[in-house]
Amino acid sequence: MASEKNLIAGPDEPLRNHTAALLGLQHVLAMDVYVPPFIIAGLLAMSMDAKMGLIQATFFAAGIGTILQTRFFMKMPMTQGPSFVPIGAIAGIYLANGGGRNGLATVFGSLLVGAVLVILFGLTGFFQKIIRKLVPSLVGGTIITVVGLSLIPSALNDNIFQASGNLNQNVLLGVLTAAILVLCVAISLRFPRLERVFKVSSIIIALLGGSLIAAAMGRFSIETVIDAPWFSLPHFAVTNYGFHFSLSAILTMVVIYAVLLTETSGTWFAMSAVLHKPMSDKQWNLGIIGEGISCLIAALAGATPVTGYSTNAGVVSITGVASKKAFVAAGIWFISFSFIGKLAAFLAAIPAAVIGGVFAIICSTIMLSGLQVIRQQEFAERDLYILGIPIIMTLALILIPSQLTREAPQLIQYLLSSPIAVSALLAIILNQVLPKKMPAKTVEQVEDELI
Repeated sequence: MASEKNLIAGPDEPLRNHTAALLGLQHVLAMDVYVPPFIIAGLLAMSMDAKMGLIQATFFAAGIGTILQTRFFMKMPMTQGPSFVPIGAIAGIYLANGGGRNGLATVFGSLLVGAVLVILFGLTGFFQKIIRKLVPSLVGGTIITVVGLSLIPSALNDNIFQASGNLNQNVLLGVLTAAILVLCVAISLRFPRLERVFKVSSIIIALLGGSLIAAAMGRFSIETVIDAPWFSLPHFAVTNYGFHFSLSAILTMVVIYAVLLTETSGTWFAMSAVLHKPMSDKQWNLGIIGEGISCLIAALAGATPVTGYSTNAGVVSITGVASKKAFVAAGIWFISFSFIGKLAAFLAAIPAAVIGGVFAIICSTIMLSGLQVIRQQEFAERDLYILGIPIIMTLALILIPSQLTREAPQLIQYLLSSPIAVSALLAIILNQVLPKKMPAKTVEQVEDELI
């Protein structure tokens, strides 16, 4: 039985192959891995063939990265997926270098160099020293909280309110899918003997139920699955586009990778909190190396950077299964999707509103995991600001008008595109600036302030 609190199966507990395969598929279905490549393909006006190649390359890199991090580097249950952070920078580099094959070659060249620099950074062993000094439990809990909070608007807005299709149907699909998930969890709590069925499989049951409801509404199209080929190769950058190196593009990507490292640290904190097992110094350094290698493989494959996905910490929290074998299975599914066109098409055919209903609950569990970490320590007056101001900043960056973002310098635009990174840096700075012990005020001082 799992030693970790509230877990049915801990990270090192074995699973039967068919159980691991099912749970791995559940992790994949809960992730919106295909969304960033879809957005990038639209911004770059790619042909349908190039678009599918980008999606397949993303699946391939995510699968390899997931297996590397889970089995060989961090040795912690972890999935890799494409981040939304580099989207603007990729489009900018592509257009600044004439678009077409040369534009893509410059994009992948800058991604390649940036990934190598991340690997070198991990090999120095410097990262864990930074974390140890700058990120105590209060800051770590705050980062986990803003990770979950920053994802909730995406789950609701992008997947439900602003998704294609009828808005009323989108809301209904999201609500019903979320209700199925909650019902599965309720059954597992009410009937402990059924826990391993309904809690462990709650997400995949919800997604299947939501998809069936969508099909009844005429919202689940099987035609794209039928038309998709059974087998096709991703458009690997190393063979299809080549690499072109531009100093300005490389410097841009160095900034992007710095933001990604800050963001993925929040993901690691989130998973560590769910497992109730702090990460060791060695894991931090190996995690950075694994992150760099994952991004290097992504650049060679013709995909955008793949980083730790915080969604899966929420999946573990809901299902109670943290077995690394399930995460390795998720990696194998990803690789399969990269070569089997019909499987990738089926995944992409699941309506966004169905994914949004599950995604919103997953995000809330991540946010609450962060608050649970903070709750375990005494709360001083300074701590209110260390937690509260990053939360305000997260909401501010989510709600910031696009016009204001476009008018900012390019470097600031990159930062504004990642509420997690900015809020994490803000929490770190506040923890260093605010005095550890706030001086007590006399009655006279308080009266003077009121006057």
